[in-house]
Amino acid sequence: MAELKSTTTDHGFPRNYSNEFLILDKGQGVYLFDISGKRYLDFGSGIAVNALGYGNKKIADIAHKQMEKLIHVSNLFTTEPALEFASKLVDGERFSAVHFGNSGSEANESALKYAKLYSLRTKNENCYKILSFSGAFHGRTMGALSSTHNKKYKEPFGPMIPGTEIIEFNNVEVLTKILDETYAAVIVEVVQGEGGLYTMTDEFAKALRELCDKYKVLIIADEVQTGLGRTGTLYASDGINLKADIITLSKPIAGGLPLSATLIPGFVNDKIEVGEHGTTFGGGPVTTAIASYIWDIVSDQKFLDDVKSKSAYLTGKLEDLHDQYPFIKEIRGKGLLLGLEIEESGNIDVLKIITKAREKGLLLLKTGVNVLRLAPPLIISHKEIDEGVTILKSVLNEISM
Repeated sequence: MAELKSTTTDHGFPRNYSNEFLILDKGQGVYLFDISGKRYLDFGSGIAVNALGYGNKKIADIAHKQMEKLIHVSNLFTTEPALEFASKLVDGERFSAVHFGNSGSEANESALKYAKLYSLRTKNENCYKILSFSGAFHGRTMGALSSTHNKKYKEPFGPMIPGTEIIEFNNVEVLTKILDETYAAVIVEVVQGEGGLYTMTDEFAKALRELCDKYKVLIIADEVQTGLGRTGTLYASDGINLKADIITLSKPIAGGLPLSATLIPGFVNDKIEVGEHGTTFGGGPVTTAIASYIWDIVSDQKFLDDVKSKSAYLTGKLEDLHDQYPFIKEIRGKGLLLGLEIEESGNIDVLKIITKAREKGLLLLKTGVNVLRLAPPLIISHKEIDEGVTILKSVLNEISM
């Protein structure tokens, strides 16, 4: 049986999860297999996590060897894998320190806390506000949630943290009116992973950097979904010349194991005192050992150029679909984080497309209200892109009849 169909009371998960799950068993390359043996081409990557795909023997070997030696030590001590990976993230110039955590939400919480500390100690206690944007998704813990736009995630848990403001994304005029010295930080995604794949404009990036410099406000680039090569550059914020002060990373960083990194510059690190932030599990020896291996692969310029090439190829295929199907309104995103905005009506429905694609052996994601998200493993080949687009086209033909 490929699917678990039950109420939440008998599959053991809380009611905030689905009543129906596809039960996966194993993976290889860009393919997943369910417990019945059916194969699926994965265009979701575990929500942009599995950048190197599945069944990577080297990752398994690194994890196995490290687990035989040491699994956990807490943040009272450190290990060689943690120090080695930190040395790759920290260059001593742009970033002088990295805080390891376990998830994207934690990385953003850390960034917000560091920004508030910096603002307190360089300005005053009234300069604590955080600015974010429409469409933003920064996590589900309270600080990150307060800076997230979608009301359905927030309303049951109010009130939100004081001093968090959300304005229209890519609107320079509104930004100029709102931003001032009372803000500690602006947190932003260059490509809005959960907000419909809207991408920051060059004009907005330039204005944001200039205003933040003027008012001594830190820019936090939430690169949880876009970092480590997903958009064709190591960091998406560098691809648009945003020059973020703090960068947060997580999803692909440890090959599917929980790890996050908050990169901070020396001028922020200098204002932090012992004990003001911490973590129990973040930066463990197993996750950081794997992360070092993944970093060496995805930070290589040849690998990044290859992602750009694959993105251009996939974008071309999506443009063909856009030309053929009038209900595809727009192609969004960047790199291998791309989306199709679907004009829903009658039989045309994003969730229906996802369901029918899964039945045909293709796994897709949704983002925003009506956008089909494609985020395949970065190791995907042109042939596998062709296979996925062929399946998607067959679904589009079927629902448009």
